[in-house]
Amino acid sequence: MKTEIPLLTLSVLAAAALSGRRFVTTAGAVPAAGAKVLGVTNANYNLGEQAGVCVLGVAVVEAGAAVALDDDVQTDAAGRAITKAAGALAGRALDAATAAGQFIRV
Repeated sequence: MKTEIPLLTLSVLAAAALSGRRFVTTAGAVPAAGAKVLGVTNANYNLGEQAGVCVLGVAVVEAGAAVALDDDVQTDAAGRAITKAAGALAGRALDAATAAGQFIRV
């Protein structure tokens, strides 16, 4: 079981339907690939709801591809964690994922 250590959770108005365990922007939207992120949603949210977002600490995030332990990660276009290429740093992988859809701590 993956555990979280949320040290700071903020809320943001969901500008779209948001999936839990994915990165979100400060505008409450699903980020573009490589964009800066506010943090990780803690549940699913509908448009217009106040979304809980872990902005500091360790969060469980859905991987968008294989990710190695200790890789720097960024967001893909669906808000999932992928190995950082040219995008903004979103965190560091504390677990490995062998394929998309697995959950890792960041």
